[in-house]
Amino acid sequence: MQCLIKTGVSARHIHLCKNDMEILFDSGSELHVKKNITQPGQFAAEEMVTLVTERSMMDLRVIGPLREKTQIELSMTDARAVGLTPPIRNSGDTQGTPGGKLIGKTGVVEINKGIIIAARHIHLCPETAAKYNLKDGQVVDVKTSGERSLTLHNVLVRAGDGHADEFHIDTDEANACGLKTDSLVEIIKK
Repeated sequence: MQCLIKTGVSARHIHLCKNDMEILFDSGSELHVKKNITQPGQFAAEEMVTLVTERSMMDLRVIGPLREKTQIELSMTDARAVGLTPPIRNSGDTQGTPGGKLIGKTGVVEINKGIIIAARHIHLCPETAAKYNLKDGQVVDVKTSGERSLTLHNVLVRAGDGHADEFHIDTDEANACGLKTDSLVEIIKK
């Protein structure tokens, strides 16, 4: 049985913890929804933060809700533009990653780690995972189609409650294989 899933192309963004949010946007401040995104309860916020490095600066959209740790997700192209070489990591794995200065509406925060290039991954709700016999933590391949088709290897499956079906890649990967948000791709089990 063929397993097709929609793509979500992820542009550079930042997830903030409560403490950093209150420094950058004032005590007691809250995120304001600009647009809901596919994953349940998550949204692109109205709020923006500027990342400043020794070489350059870059504006980042805040993705809500708030998290336990501040984390920035860039593409390799974005990282090079600001003079950084962060590792490719799964979300939340920020040990040994670079940091930078964050400028918000009311304050400045220096983070000493937290900048990653997010590893490509698939979100699946429990029903879809069961239907295709896929498990949380499993590693699969993803096959694209079209003029620039290719197979992407080492794609982590994140399955469980709180997930909506979607294959996540960054803008560099999407451009390389001609994918856009909502493009269908095929999951290939190893």
